[in-house]
Amino acid sequence: MIENDKNETKFDYTYSAPTENERREIESIRKRYTPPQENESKLEELRRLNNRVIRPPMIIGWIIGIFGTLIFGAGMTMVLEWDIKIWGIIVGIIGVAIAAVAYPIYKAVLKRNKRKYGQQIIDLSNDLLNIAENETD
Repeated sequence: MIENDKNETKFDYTYSAPTENERREIESIRKRYTPPQENESKLEELRRLNNRVIRPPMIIGWIIGIFGTLIFGAGMTMVLEWDIKIWGIIVGIIGVAIAAVAYPIYKAVLKRNKRKYGQQIIDLSNDLLNIAENETD
């Protein structure tokens, strides 16, 4: 604040705008913290729904498959290194069985997610492609 002879008060301030790169970075950071419905386009919503369908079954399948493979490896170790043949074969067979069910479980969870989110994805994609519901004939 600056005061002059006539007891008038003036404000002195400087303004600096961010550069274009700084502005993009600020908007990028801000976008991460705003709720999705405020800044989400229909295409982003379609991608998010598609990821909800695909990612969980893939993660579940990978976890089960890796777990089964590790158990199978433990069975092989029991047979080859520790010379515990009967129990090693049993553990190996259990590991193979667990790894073998990974794909059917993946397919089942994927099918369930497609049923759950499928109609939303179709409606949203139709909206994005400007396809009217009565033009499906």
